[in-house]
Amino acid sequence: MIDPCTRRDLLRLTSSGFGLLAASALLPGNTRRPRHHDERAAPQPHFPPRATSVIFLYMSGGVSHIDSFDDKPLLRRLHGTRMPGKVERTMFNDNGNLMASPFPFTRHGDSGLAISSLFPELARCADRLAVVRSMTSSVSEHAQGNWFCHTGFPFAGHPSAGAWIHYGLGSRNRDLPGFVVLQSGNAVAPHGGRGLFGNGFLPAQHQASFLTVDRTPAVDHVEPRESPAAQRARLAYLAAADAEFSAATGHDPAIEAAIRNLETAARMQTAVPELCDLAGEPPSVRALYGLDDPVPQKAAYARQCLLARRLVERGVRFIELSCLSHDIGGGNGANPWDQHGELERGHRAMAHQVDQPIAALLLDLERRGLLDQTLVVCAGEFGRTPFTQGQNGRDHDPFGFSIWLAGGGIRGGTVLGATDDLGYRAVEQPQTIYDLWATVQHLLGIDHERLTFLAGGREQRLTDVAGHVMFPILA
Repeated sequence: MIDPCTRRDLLRLTSSGFGLLAASALLPGNTRRPRHHDERAAPQPHFPPRATSVIFLYMSGGVSHIDSFDDKPLLRRLHGTRMPGKVERTMFNDNGNLMASPFPFTRHGDSGLAISSLFPELARCADRLAVVRSMTSSVSEHAQGNWFCHTGFPFAGHPSAGAWIHYGLGSRNRDLPGFVVLQSGNAVAPHGGRGLFGNGFLPAQHQASFLTVDRTPAVDHVEPRESPAAQRARLAYLAAADAEFSAATGHDPAIEAAIRNLETAARMQTAVPELCDLAGEPPSVRALYGLDDPVPQKAAYARQCLLARRLVERGVRFIELSCLSHDIGGGNGANPWDQHGELERGHRAMAHQVDQPIAALLLDLERRGLLDQTLVVCAGEFGRTPFTQGQNGRDHDPFGFSIWLAGGGIRGGTVLGATDDLGYRAVEQPQTIYDLWATVQHLLGIDHERLTFLAGGREQRLTDVAGHVMFPILA
């Protein structure tokens, strides 16, 4: 019988070994050695963190900043007139006149933060929010924008921010993944697909795990189909076989990562059902979040927000939530905030879906003493133009838009930067996605310039060769 021969053995034994020499620069085990830390050791922050977990509220499709967090009185005065000055090429180039926001703005809290009527419940939390009104993006198309916002690059192949943070800090709960994406109902991945939440060139154990929160089981194939005793015997056998195979392959990082993922999956069989069982939550908490709201999209998003709190309680590092499409106002499943037409109707429906649950999440975290250690980030891939697309929609605007942060290490009731008088371009303290992720990592105790991974011949990082911490919004 001929002994099995691996591909590496074949390259080593043939052509005097030159095949292996040529391949050595391409093989994952040789090119992807992390400089930041040893994967086998427990990762540690670079300095004392302000936050230990991140909740990322991703508003896929492009929330209109001038209809939510960036009040523009001049836009009301010039409503119906032509846009003055140069207009950059838009997604569809069906550009109309200036359109004032149909949602009135009022000031809230001791800070006097201006928030539109789209978010009446979140407005009650104004003094907890730091609004960045000068965020920018280098791309204006959804898939590229989603990739750029999640990975710092407008194309596939790079790790998601959650994967980077899990790589840098590791897990705080061995029974649950460190990076979780919550979905519900008809939620689908934004344009760009599930790769937006992938590990890229990082080891596979850093990719996201998906939980569908209004389904049982919440994770496919998580429920065992045999008795506990039979499963324990099977897992013991698999552990021994995995250890033997890993040793035979020289502890290949890809194989080690796969083994760790399977071990986590086994432990999730107990942890996930307990996580998703909300029977112990009191009626007051259900009412706070809106779990029983008659609008199914709102009830589903409320469940995501409540489970995000429960995941933070269990030590999960990075949690991302997913919006659901209402199939009205021009939005779609992948980009539900994308109102190229009927903006007022579509944005009103989307805001109703998320407003109460997000406000409840902030209040609930605070009441439980968790907000100080949890960084909440709310952002989309770009904003929307001050002039119409067609009759009553808005096109994509990557030149200046708003995001907000709250919680661990954030100075609430603050505003950073500004757009011009019509809300078209950032003109004061422009910020980039790299600045956002540099700030997030800083609050987690990570120096964003030191968290690197050797891939493609150079040290890669989430912030590429850019990024500055947004110190004015830090407490």
